[in-house]
Amino acid sequence: MNETGARQRGVLIIVENLPLPFDRRVWQEATALHAAGYVVSIICPTGAGYEKRYEEIGGIAIHRHPLPVEAAGASGYVLEYGAAMFWQFRLALRVLRERGFDAIHACNPPDLIFVVGGFFKLFAGKRFLFDHHDICPELYEAKFGRRGFLYRLMLRLERWTFRTADVSIATNESYRRVAIQRGRMPAERVFVVRSGPNLDRLRIVAPNPALRKGRRYLVGYVGTMGKQEGIDLLLQSMAHIVFERGRDDVHLGLVGGGTSLEALRRQASEMGLADYVTFTGRVGDELLLEMLNTADVCVNPDVANEMNDKSTMNKIMEYMALGKPIVQFDLAEGRFSAQRASLYARKNDPVDMADKVLELLDDPERRRVMGRIGRERVTRELEWRYEVPKLLAAYRALFDGVPAAAGDPATRRSRGS
Repeated sequence: MNETGARQRGVLIIVENLPLPFDRRVWQEATALHAAGYVVSIICPTGAGYEKRYEEIGGIAIHRHPLPVEAAGASGYVLEYGAAMFWQFRLALRVLRERGFDAIHACNPPDLIFVVGGFFKLFAGKRFLFDHHDICPELYEAKFGRRGFLYRLMLRLERWTFRTADVSIATNESYRRVAIQRGRMPAERVFVVRSGPNLDRLRIVAPNPALRKGRRYLVGYVGTMGKQEGIDLLLQSMAHIVFERGRDDVHLGLVGGGTSLEALRRQASEMGLADYVTFTGRVGDELLLEMLNTADVCVNPDVANEMNDKSTMNKIMEYMALGKPIVQFDLAEGRFSAQRASLYARKNDPVDMADKVLELLDDPERRRVMGRIGRERVTRELEWRYEVPKLLAAYRALFDGVPAAAGDPATRRSRGS
């Protein structure tokens, strides 16, 4: 009960691909909803550093479940997704019995949580909100380089997810168009809630010179080590810097884990870059902040494809929050986020990326100005606190049927965006 005696509404957030609170966007949403008076529960997988099957953090109840080793091939995906759905149903029933909930907030990938949401919507009268993190058909194409039957299945699952949802949240305008055009959702039920950085977490701290490994400059990267992230292209850029441009004063620090991490370490060694590249693996915030605060330039080598062109990458806004100049391939949402805080290399061209990195390393004043521009854009427009009202507006629509007006900031870009 709240102070007026009315029962607080309960929200059950379901995430399949990352543990909480490691998933930064979802954790920010959960804490914002809790601060607004909702009773928040979460179902998610276990992961390194998050092995407890149950814990409560700041009033938010987190139920974690085991998953098979990350999927490889069709049979692996069937096993992983089948196990996830089993645990989601089982734990949702537990939460309903112990804490109760009025809505399920489903975070993709994959686009299968609508089965759980649809069940509780149909048989228990619960609401269903879809939080659209990845465009799964394009993600499949980016991973496997083809379309075919499974691509068409992804489109169908996406459509069923939108059809089940009472309200959907898009991370940017490109995703909002997918929801309206491909998902056929009414525009007034689609809300843009960007993954803005939390400046309480992303603190500017003193650099750690040891991370430069004795070299003058450090180039920083944070993110997943997967195929579509383009780390192989970044290694090619580094090889050009070291072997073609003859620069032995640059070190590359990469923070993050993923299915391709070990293969990328081997590739760097085979390319003769072992002494010029540090892979930290998945680490906590302390080392992540040290690496990014020490970096002179930060990079985003995401491959130019349909998915990455339409997706907003958290790493870009984290770089900007820390006042770092950026080099990335020229992608629509990447350019929208960074604007003048970044240089844009030709799509999938590692040599052009290398040249632009060196262009910034050799121009400290330009780095300073670009870093300031990025930091100011975050503090004035993109910080998470600006997104919280949009999230709460989506929940008003979910529970009270209040649509977003055409000019409402929850459904349009903010000034200057």
